[in-house]
Amino acid sequence: MHARFGLLIDNEWRQASDGLRKAVRSPVSGEEVGTIPMATAADIAAALASAAVGFRHWRSVAAWDRAAVLRRAADLMRERASDIARMMSTETGKPLAEARGETLAAADQFEWYGEEAKRVYGQTIPGRTLEDRLSVIYQPVGVCLSLSAWNFPALLPARKIAAALAAGCSVIARPASEAAGACFAIGQALCDAGLPRGALGILTGEATLLSETLIASPVIRKVSLTGSVPVGKRILALCAAGVKRVSMELGGHAPAIVHADANPVTAAQKLAAAKFRNSGQVCISPSRFYVHEKVKSEFEAAFADCARKIVVGDGLVDGVSMGPMIRDSAVVSALMLIEDAQGRGARIIAGGRRPPNFNKGSFLEPTVLGNVPDNARIMQEEPFAPVAPIAGFSELEEVLDRANAVPFGLAGYVFTNDAALADLTAEGLEVGMVGVNETMLATAEAPFGGVKESGFGREGGALGIKDYLEPKYVRRKLVARALSA
Repeated sequence: MHARFGLLIDNEWRQASDGLRKAVRSPVSGEEVGTIPMATAADIAAALASAAVGFRHWRSVAAWDRAAVLRRAADLMRERASDIARMMSTETGKPLAEARGETLAAADQFEWYGEEAKRVYGQTIPGRTLEDRLSVIYQPVGVCLSLSAWNFPALLPARKIAAALAAGCSVIARPASEAAGACFAIGQALCDAGLPRGALGILTGEATLLSETLIASPVIRKVSLTGSVPVGKRILALCAAGVKRVSMELGGHAPAIVHADANPVTAAQKLAAAKFRNSGQVCISPSRFYVHEKVKSEFEAAFADCARKIVVGDGLVDGVSMGPMIRDSAVVSALMLIEDAQGRGARIIAGGRRPPNFNKGSFLEPTVLGNVPDNARIMQEEPFAPVAPIAGFSELEEVLDRANAVPFGLAGYVFTNDAALADLTAEGLEVGMVGVNETMLATAEAPFGGVKESGFGREGGALGIKDYLEPKYVRRKLVARALSA
C-alpha cells in the first residue's frame, strides 16, 4: 500500500539508506497492510540539509505565489480524497465516511492558509518625534518540525504543514508509524502542486531517534506536536536545551455539562455521536458527562440507545459506523478503566466488553457507564476509548469545580437553552474551546488548542500562522537632508 512512497527528501521518495522497513498492521485483522522506511541518521542529516536550503528558497517566494501552491495542493487532495480515505481506513480501521471527511478537512487547511499567507500584516507605531519611524514586520521562524499522532493522520499534519508553509517556513514532518499514508499523500499533492525542493520533507521511523536527533539540530527552529501529555513533556524538555519555539496540542478529558433545561434526548444523541467518533480516540471527544439530576435518567437511556445502535466492524465495510481501536493494548486499558469504575460503584448501562462476534482485531463495544464517582480513574485520566462515564450534578458552581478538577483543559461542551447560563458555564470552564449545543469544534477558520496540561499555542484560524512567524521591530531615523527637502 505504501510502495510508491517512502522518505520525502528533495521532492523525491527514497528508501532508508540501509533499506530497513517496518510493517504497518491493520487494527481490524492484525495483518500486515504495508511497510514504511525506517530513517537512519544519514537520512535525517539529508532531510535537515534539504530543509535548510528549501527554507532559503521558499521564504523568498512571494506570498501570492505561496498561496497558489497551497490552493493547488488542496484541490489535488480533494480530487484524490477517495483513495486517501481508503488508505487511511485500511491503516486505522475508521469508517470510510469519516476518513473521507477528514481528508476534505485537511484540504481545507491548505486552502485557508493559502489565503492567510496574503494577510501577514505588520504594524506601524507612531514615533515620539517627526524623525522616528517605528514598525513591526513578521518573518518566517525557520525550519519547522511537525510531530503528529495516528488518530487523525491527515488533519493533524495538515494543520502544521499548511500553516508553516503559508508563513514561508520549510517543514520536516514525522507522521505516526501506525498511519503514515495520509501524510505521504499530502506530500505528493504538494509536490505535484509545485512546492519547491526542500520546502517539505517527510521522515518515518523510530520515534525517539527521529525526535531527539531532529530537535537537537540547530537547523530546527520550531517544533509542533500533537500527542499525549507525557510525550509532550518529553518533547518540551528536548526543546528547552536549544530554546526552540514550541506549540503543543496534547491530551484532553472534555467535560460535557447538560443543564436541567436542555432536551436530554437531543443532547444525548449529539454527544453520543461525538463520543463514539473514531472509537473515542479523539483529543476533544466529550469524555466526562455531567448531567443535571432532573434529566439524567432520560439522558442515560437515550445515550445507551445510541450506543446499542452503533455498528462495529471494519471501516471499509458498508454500514459500519465505528471501527476498532488502534491496537489491542488500548482495548485492555479501556477494559481496566471500566473495571475500576465498576469497583467504585458505577454500573454498565451499555457495552462494556469486546464484541463477541469478533475473534480478532482491536474492537470494543460502545460503552456507557452510569453513577460514575469522581474518584474513578476514568473521571481523572483521559480514556481515549469508546467509553462514556455519566455522573449527576445539581448546581452550576459545583459542576464547574468538578469539571475543572483535572490537569487537562482542551475542550468542553455545554447544553442549555438559557443564554445566560450558557455564557456562565462556557466562561467558567478552564478549557481552550467550548461547544454550546454543538460538538463539532474543529474547523480551518477557528483556533484549535488548549490550556493547562493540554498544551499551548493554537492551530487553525488567523492565530494559527502566528506560531510560525517572528515579529521584528525596526526603528528608523529620517536623515536631516530628507526632512529639509
